[in-house]
Amino acid sequence: MFDIGGTELIVIGITALIVVGPKDLPVLFRNVGRFVGKAKSMAREFSSAMNDAADQAGVRDLQKSLKSAGDPIKSSMDSVREAAEDATRDAGKLDLDPQSETGKLAAERAEAAQKIRDNAARVAQERIDREAAAAAEAEAETPEPTPTKDTTG
Repeated sequence: MFDIGGTELIVIGITALIVVGPKDLPVLFRNVGRFVGKAKSMAREFSSAMNDAADQAGVRDLQKSLKSAGDPIKSSMDSVREAAEDATRDAGKLDLDPQSETGKLAAERAEAAQKIRDNAARVAQERIDREAAAAAEAEAETPEPTPTKDTTG
């Protein structure tokens, strides 16, 4: 809002100290702070009221349509992106006729996906079993350490 640097702020503070005096300076700063707080809250209220009025009047829709007219490629890509998101979000909610070609294909894909998951789980379990067996075998082959005699003393 105001472009006041550090040196200007120091000059204003020293001037206020000389003019108002050290006893009344905290009261002055408190009153200035209250005034600034009230001004900010009124500005927020005004901005909120103007945004609400703009929403009710349809200005945002007009603004969106003007932006899309200014950049038609971005607008069309946004439409495509929204359609793709809707399609992927609603893909799991489709009720397909099991007798149709699409329903049969969906069932085959679901069955194939389940087979892949089952096979991956089986292979992972076999690997875990092999690693556990190898660790047990390595532990069994490791000789016990023999105690050494202390000859120093």
